[in-house]
Amino acid sequence: MKKSFDYDAIVIGSGPGGEGAAMGLVKQGAHIAVVERYHNIGGGCTHWGTIPSKALRHAVSRIIEFNLNPLYSDHTRLLRSSFSDILKHTENVIQQQTNMRQGFYERNHCALFQGDARFIDAHTLELTTHDGSVELLTAEKFVIACGSRPYHPDNIDFTHPRVYDSDSILGLKHEPNHVIIYGAGVIGCEYASIFRGLGVKVDLINTRDRLLAFLDQEMSDSLSYHFWNNGVVIRHNEEFEKVEGTDDGVIMHLKSGKKMKADCLLFANGRTGNTDTLSLENAGLEADSRGLIKVNNMYQTQQPHIFAVGDVIGYPSLASAAYDQGRIAAQAIIKGAATAHLVEDIPTGIYTIPEISSIGKTEQQLTAMKVPYEVGRAQFKHLARAQIVGMNVGSLKILFHRETKEILGIHCFGERAAEIIHIGQAIMEQKNGGNTIEYFVNTTFNYPTMAEAYRVAALNGLNRLF
Repeated sequence: MKKSFDYDAIVIGSGPGGEGAAMGLVKQGAHIAVVERYHNIGGGCTHWGTIPSKALRHAVSRIIEFNLNPLYSDHTRLLRSSFSDILKHTENVIQQQTNMRQGFYERNHCALFQGDARFIDAHTLELTTHDGSVELLTAEKFVIACGSRPYHPDNIDFTHPRVYDSDSILGLKHEPNHVIIYGAGVIGCEYASIFRGLGVKVDLINTRDRLLAFLDQEMSDSLSYHFWNNGVVIRHNEEFEKVEGTDDGVIMHLKSGKKMKADCLLFANGRTGNTDTLSLENAGLEADSRGLIKVNNMYQTQQPHIFAVGDVIGYPSLASAAYDQGRIAAQAIIKGAATAHLVEDIPTGIYTIPEISSIGKTEQQLTAMKVPYEVGRAQFKHLARAQIVGMNVGSLKILFHRETKEILGIHCFGERAAEIIHIGQAIMEQKNGGNTIEYFVNTTFNYPTMAEAYRVAALNGLNRLF
């Protein structure tokens, strides 16, 4: 006889992965509950990560655009805004996002529980609510979508008022003239753009030998040059020895013997899965040293009835992928197997100023694989639309096979790169010979548009063949 549970499934966490799973389950008729630790749903993506940082970036890039526009230069003094002023804009966006997502759960009759969850056994959660009361919830299946948080080394005092991580930086109240950003990954580079755009001096400490080494090297070099040209000081191959908090700032000591002082430190070097309070061992699960859970291609853990999606399973740690992972896990729970799967080439969107976006292989990967490829390039400064709107910085690069003309990779640097990439992605996904660079030559695009960069790059590449 089948055991009776409170719910068919319980989803732990209401970020992108949890929402994807919850909506996928409820649309297929499952009786589900969602447990969220915080007062508002949406997870780290909505409240501390993707949404606020991109809203910040947008506001700063518009200020830069205004200040550089010759229309305003003679008649208007430069726009200046503080970090905390711009944060007010992000609060409005976060509220809109939260209200919209709350509506999804209410319309679909999902039970929402607020509190801290931990496993009592493989089918039972203990929920401790904010008033201290405890409730037990049982389910046949579970989806762990509890996300991640910034990594905190033991030897840095994050309680110091001038030491921040990528979550707490959103509470910045003072006006720094100089900031040290430790960690030059995606988050570190995005905040370097934001602070420099506000006129703050930035020291960007990179523990590796180049910025964003997973990118095509030209894209990485373009970002490095753009940072250098805007006055960001990048220090490669450095590690911190200790961080000393002072009354009015921080002093960072590096292992190389260097030391530097600034008004504050943003530590943005790595993230940790939020699994430490889940008592996974009671459900027969364990996380690795960074709090991550291993899963198979259907997002099942070593316990077949427990699934995990989003940041808590590691790569690619993208909000876009987490929604799809949740949806795929929901399908596997209801149908016993998932027919859907993540696309092979997931686009990378990096919201620096300017943006970077890429999909597919890099030149370095294709060279190592000994694939005979060719390159087609378009500089934004040659496009009419870019000239009209003053988006002259940037380029689009298409990598394609010399013989088959198949598109192998697309790399874009410049404003709106994360949107522009999707046009190429759509063609790359075509099967049965539909993926070819010649599509862009044989198709008429609106003029003037940024999409025209594809036609220019395609012609440029095909002209290299002989």
